[in-house]
Amino acid sequence: MPKRILQGTVVSDKNEKTVVVRVERRFAHPVMQKIIRRTKKYKAHDETNQHKVGDEVSIQECAPISKDKRWTVISATEA
Repeated sequence: MPKRILQGTVVSDKNEKTVVVRVERRFAHPVMQKIIRRTKKYKAHDETNQHKVGDEVSIQECAPISKDKRWTVISATEA
């Protein structure tokens, strides 16, 4: 199976080799058909500590690195 890839914004880079990425998803409400935004935060591994708050990044699913980290930063686009 291919690994999932998500895109989001870095909201915290205070931890060593870890960034917290906020990922937003949009979907239509089942009854009202209004577009709803939901966000979720993921901890991702950043080996070189190069990503800062506000950066747009792509994260990829990986094997567990720690208790909460199951994602790795694979690329970045400056915002």
